[in-house]
Amino acid sequence: MELFLVRHTSVDVPQGTCYGHSDVPLKDTFAYEAIDVFNQLSHLTFCRVYSSPSLRCRYLAEFCNFSPVIDNKLMEMNFGDWEMQRWDKIKDIRLQKWYENWIETSATNGESFNDIYNRVSLFLDEIRISGLKKTGSSDLQRVLTFTHAGVILCANIYAGIVSFEDVFSSVPDYGSITKIIL
Repeated sequence: MELFLVRHTSVDVPQGTCYGHSDVPLKDTFAYEAIDVFNQLSHLTFCRVYSSPSLRCRYLAEFCNFSPVIDNKLMEMNFGDWEMQRWDKIKDIRLQKWYENWIETSATNGESFNDIYNRVSLFLDEIRISGLKKTGSSDLQRVLTFTHAGVILCANIYAGIVSFEDVFSSVPDYGSITKIIL
């Protein structure tokens, strides 16, 4: 199965702001970035299309003429109480613990990186199993997702492309498309 993971376009939040689950506005460059994504996808066909429920992902999917299945497992990491605060202004004793062990330590009232990885792994397991049941074979199919950097990083770990420790060496750009084989 070919999995195409599209990261949403550029967001209009101040540099250094912690956001994940929050719905944030898109930059006024949305149309230009979205046209580029559309052009890259327009020659491909997909057996299934999914999107995070976040507006920044749904807008891009709709711009590209897709009516995706909305799946909460494609949401960005939940930073809980830290959402929409500047990283350098967060006054929480857990923040230092998170910096020391971001894989296992969750944001206050949020998720750890391991939590999002488990959520994304469940989604990937589900689409792989669903694809095999529908076709009765492992013939190559294309699945498209509109999602977030954290989800794409987790999919890269799941596919064995990168390790947890090295995951941030491959952060996808806004409006980029990552293809992996499952």
